[in-house]
Amino acid sequence: MKRRFARPIVDCLQDDGALSRLTAHAGQLLKLQRIYEDAVPAMLARSSRIANLKLGRVVIHAASGAVASKLRQLAPRLIDRFVMEGCKTTEILVKVQPSITTSSRPPPKQAASIGIRQKQALTSLAEQLPEGDRLGVALRRLVERSR
Repeated sequence: MKRRFARPIVDCLQDDGALSRLTAHAGQLLKLQRIYEDAVPAMLARSSRIANLKLGRVVIHAASGAVASKLRQLAPRLIDRFVMEGCKTTEILVKVQPSITTSSRPPPKQAASIGIRQKQALTSLAEQLPEGDRLGVALRRLVERSR
């Protein structure tokens, strides 16, 4: 009996004509998104995304009218950047799509880890405080969570 081995997904996608075209289009959109994120300020990149590319027209979805307005101002520069990177682009169309999840605040910073000396100092301070003191409880919890 002949043994069958699983084919890599890439082979399956390339063998089917429609899936092959879809995969190529998705790859082109990912490339455009990377170029786009590098070309615009981070605030705009977080508030918008490349939505489609068809016949040289890049469609960008923006989270608000203000973001869309700024992107329209940057459109000539974006077209030049896309063309320079090898993407045939003749026009940029910006549409407002408020459903894009955005944040006006930068992503939260991860808490820095506490070193051994700091843990010892916090523990010592917590032990000096009266039993049940809220600060002491908070300090002990902080030391426990940082292990």
